[in-house]
Amino acid sequence: MTIKFGCQGSTWVLDYDIEADMLDQIMDNIYDGGFKGLDMQVTLLGKYKSSPERLKEELDKRGLELAALTLPFSFEGGRESSKEREMADFYLNYLKKFPGAKMNVPSRVGQNRDNLLQRQKEIIKGANELGKRAHDNGIITSLHPISYKTSYWRFREDYELLLDGLDPKYMGYTPDVGHIIFGGMDPVEIIKEYLPLIKHVHFKDATANCEWKKMGEGDIDFQGCVQTLVDGGYRGWIMVEEETPEAQSNTEHVIKEIGKYVDENLKPIIK
Repeated sequence: MTIKFGCQGSTWVLDYDIEADMLDQIMDNIYDGGFKGLDMQVTLLGKYKSSPERLKEELDKRGLELAALTLPFSFEGGRESSKEREMADFYLNYLKKFPGAKMNVPSRVGQNRDNLLQRQKEIIKGANELGKRAHDNGIITSLHPISYKTSYWRFREDYELLLDGLDPKYMGYTPDVGHIIFGGMDPVEIIKEYLPLIKHVHFKDATANCEWKKMGEGDIDFQGCVQTLVDGGYRGWIMVEEETPEAQSNTEHVIKEIGKYVDENLKPIIK
């Protein structure tokens, strides 16, 4: 596998906990935008939640692949809650129907950064245990830090603790370049430094003063990010997304715009 581009479901529905049955529309938008795969939060599976075989048929009709399912975790107390474990086991079995598809694991944002080191250690412990169970089931997992103000993973020192603490045998890292720049870091530098741990990638544009932008209009060096991945031998998915207000109101158009940017500016680097 070389580097391929797909879309993440947050462009359609930003909140990971909002359920919607609109995956047919999403797949059509992704196909029309020129992309090859999708990474969906599990709340957007809709009617396909109980029928992975049917989802596979619909993907095949469009020439698309399931690159990943996104499932957020809190890891309170250093372990999955009973509900989190039940959901994780369900979707690990679901992913077995899609060889090569990963479980993307966002770390939930807390209400504040109180007891920060304790919570960070709990998340690392829980993530590594989930990763081991997934590994034993033939599924690759990859942790996705989110860098909002109350996130447990916001600044450089937070990322260093996290990425040095993840067990590379069991749990990978999903860099989200928008959240990296929100934390005052350079996405190219982070990708280069932690390349051996990277299993999945999310691209969305933002400015250094924490404003979401259309791809190519912010401060992120996407070409530098792709070149770093290519030079480092990364072979996997780059999932694009957008968090501007238009992304929610005119998603089909936004996906086509991103597709044009990727075709003109990023795919030539891979070729």
